[in-house]
Amino acid sequence: MKLIVRMAAAVFLILSLRPANAVPSFARQTGLSCNVCHSNPPELTAFGRNFKLKGYVLTDMTATDKVGNTKDLLLSRYIPLSVMVLLSNTSFQANQPGTQNNAAGFPQQLSLFLAGGYASHFGGLAQLTYTHADDHFGMDNTDLRYADQGKLGGKDWEYGITLNNNPTVEDVWNSTPAWGFPWISTASGVGSIASPLIDGALGQDVAGIGAYSMWNNHLYTNVSIYRSEHAGASTPVTGTGSTFNISGVAPYWRAAWQQNWGGNYLEIGTYGIYMSSFPGAITGPEDRYADPSFDFQYERPFGPNLLDVHGTYTYEKTNLGATFGAGGASTAANHLNAFKLDSTYHWTNKYTATGAIFATTGNNDPLLYAPGPLTGSNNGSPDTSGFTTQFAYWPVQNIDLSLNYTGYFKFNGATTNYDGANRNASDNNTVYAALWLNF
Repeated sequence: MKLIVRMAAAVFLILSLRPANAVPSFARQTGLSCNVCHSNPPELTAFGRNFKLKGYVLTDMTATDKVGNTKDLLLSRYIPLSVMVLLSNTSFQANQPGTQNNAAGFPQQLSLFLAGGYASHFGGLAQLTYTHADDHFGMDNTDLRYADQGKLGGKDWEYGITLNNNPTVEDVWNSTPAWGFPWISTASGVGSIASPLIDGALGQDVAGIGAYSMWNNHLYTNVSIYRSEHAGASTPVTGTGSTFNISGVAPYWRAAWQQNWGGNYLEIGTYGIYMSSFPGAITGPEDRYADPSFDFQYERPFGPNLLDVHGTYTYEKTNLGATFGAGGASTAANHLNAFKLDSTYHWTNKYTATGAIFATTGNNDPLLYAPGPLTGSNNGSPDTSGFTTQFAYWPVQNIDLSLNYTGYFKFNGATTNYDGANRNASDNNTVYAALWLNF
């Protein structure tokens, strides 16, 4: 009942706020409104996906130097800077032990973006973020790319090189982890005990380079390799205290096919990563991870409105030789299955309603998934499942007012007393209200 009252109060607050006017740096660069590239940020339209493929550069400009030689040049008349501010409040079904309810983020997050075309054929999105929990700025999702185009087999061929710090951040769809739903979420909730490596575990902790292409506006491919770089740690990298230290390089792959028919759009694809890692060092016994994944994205406009659906599934197979040898797992061979499905209906870029379901399952391991208050597993199982509903109102294109409810059917292997300290899965249910500003 308390959660329902809080949701009603948050809805009243959201509807009472007034609109403001602002535009982010991509819109400043291109002269286009935000909804040309986004159905609602960060969801990309077909135009937005193509803009990213072209290196965040809309057009090339040609200049002539003093001796008459022609050369490419793209210099924006504006410094391509943007600011994002996220203010939020999270209410819990049951207080976390020894804490107050209603965790406020003021701000939860503040980001500075250097985003746009830096030169002809070259652009990027570089994000520097302050987080309330850490109380400092750090490098966030960053994707720099060179792009060009030509013909291959008589068909249009777009290709490029990406430098980035998070596997899947280079992707142009919203079905893969870096840009997938939820677009914004609480930083105060209780995280489940296990998730696949590809689902953000390496974000901002690696540096990678890759090559990508889109052939005939249908077939997309990307291959990248990553190395550990441990932002904030001393250099050269020692690996001390780091869970993951990549042995050699970790290859990431992506392949997808997109197709339009009638008013429908569909993308189906695969992505994944393979990594050998030294836990806590740069030599010694290794843990190995293989994360083959599959995804799809469906879009269907209904006049000025839009329905979209995203789905992804990952089967992670691990050989935790190093962790097993150190007594951190009862068996070296483990696996996880992770599934997520979400659908959003957009009303004229003003309102959105989203529903999502998610589930992670895996084999029992009482050492790897050990009991412990709040975050542990009483039965050695990683199984977690639940749902999310989210409603958002966009008074203008760069302001988002969101209300999110997340509920759990099972958490860390059980519905009741999942941690061995009498906490239930539903105790981790949250109501999350947020004001998201981009300018």
